[in-house]
Amino acid sequence: MPLDGGLRVGLAGGDPRTHDAMGNALGKRMGQPFRSYDGKYYDSTGAFLHGELIRLDPTMHLPLAAVTWGRDIDLRQDVTIADDGTSFTQLSYGMPSGLGTPNSVNGGKAWIGKEANQITGVSVDVGLLVKPLRPWAMELKYTIMELESSLRLGRPIDQQKYDGIKLKWQFDIDAQVYAGDADVGAKGLVNLPVQASGVQGVGVITNLPNGAGGTSHWMGTNAKTPAEILTDFNTALNAVWNNSAWAVVPSRILLPTIQYGYIATTLVSTAGTTSILRYIEENNLLARSGQGRLEILPCKWCNGAGAGGTLGQTGTVDRMVVYTKDMNYVRFPMTLLNRTPIQYDAIWQKTSYFGKLGEIEVPYGETIGYFDGL
Repeated sequence: MPLDGGLRVGLAGGDPRTHDAMGNALGKRMGQPFRSYDGKYYDSTGAFLHGELIRLDPTMHLPLAAVTWGRDIDLRQDVTIADDGTSFTQLSYGMPSGLGTPNSVNGGKAWIGKEANQITGVSVDVGLLVKPLRPWAMELKYTIMELESSLRLGRPIDQQKYDGIKLKWQFDIDAQVYAGDADVGAKGLVNLPVQASGVQGVGVITNLPNGAGGTSHWMGTNAKTPAEILTDFNTALNAVWNNSAWAVVPSRILLPTIQYGYIATTLVSTAGTTSILRYIEENNLLARSGQGRLEILPCKWCNGAGAGGTLGQTGTVDRMVVYTKDMNYVRFPMTLLNRTPIQYDAIWQKTSYFGKLGEIEVPYGETIGYFDGL
């Protein structure tokens, strides 16, 4: 025993001496097999387990994700899981003018004489457009041991896997709405073809004109001025309005993310306090005509969606989408996400989540326009 009465066994560490300068016996050093060490924590603190001094945040941090399809399109409400497809009709009317009268803009009215014995009528041609409604499904399964272990930890495995399936469902809807699907040949809101007979598409697909600097781009060298950017917006609105026979002025514009950020944060001039975005919102065709407020929103699917671009990749050919968010003009058919009853198979518990996704429907493609190269 040392002179101070304390037990010195195991406290000598790597000291090779058996006695100190006072003659106290240092005792025998404990060997490494008796020492607990995991790289950070020693047995001197009484923390033998790695997790005892680690404060765990119980929040489950899911992968970063953003979907916007619910913001930009209306859904058909009449679709059920029993349907294999969706369809809608497009009517064309034939209305000849009165006999012997010209078919001009300011003529061709259906006049008749007092003793007329032949009266013109109207003919109707009904076109049917059909789109497939495809089944979608994912299985959720786990063993009894997985479930019990996860419950003890306070993180149920069934809930975690269900959250993953919901995230996948939302991702797939988002991609189907905006870009369609290359595997099945479907198109979406940002990459529809040009409208043609029997083909759903958009009425206008064109490049934006060059500005005074010789480029159509809003940013970079010789970029367009705020006034020229405003002209781009009004040119796009006017083009789609014209294509719809002056029936509908578009009320929504989707922009690539970088261009939206630029106009939202850049002032009209160095002496001004108004951003280019606010300047456009106050001076566009729709606002000035008193027909409502133009919604200008960012959309990641506009990145690279232009002709010759790479979809989703910034810095290629970006696209501005001009349209009206209205059930009558553009919509998307789908069902709700359903599930089967839980099935027990040995130590496994299984259930399947399923639904159906259609393809974007465009009854009036004349109300949509694409403008590339911004």
